[in-house]
Amino acid sequence: QVQLVESGGGFVHTGGSLTLSCAASGITFGAYNIGWYRQAPGKQRELVASIRNVGDTNYADPVKGRFTISRDNSKKMAYLQMNRLQPEDTAVYYCNVNWRMNDYWGQGTQVTISS
Repeated sequence: QVQLVESGGGFVHTGGSLTLSCAASGITFGAYNIGWYRQAPGKQRELVASIRNVGDTNYADPVKGRFTISRDNSKKMAYLQMNRLQPEDTAVYYCNVNWRMNDYWGQGTQVTISS
């Protein structure tokens, strides 16, 4: 079956960096578009960054210039490099893959930034 497993979350101070990873199995990974989402307490889940199966990327305005999304199709991995982290980046981060009618989510990884 399809599995997405995020890792790399944790606790860092303002200005620090983290790299999130998403390991996929059970899908033809290269065909899928990938998105990293986050959900802060009391807020709706929002798209942070995406990378299409052809490689073009898109970022939400609050993270432009600080976050970088990437993928390694040979390893079935997706990454989110997060730099200059701010307290408002605190959230649970989720990996999503989608293609045609298929849409899958990971379980999320907590990212906490202290001021």
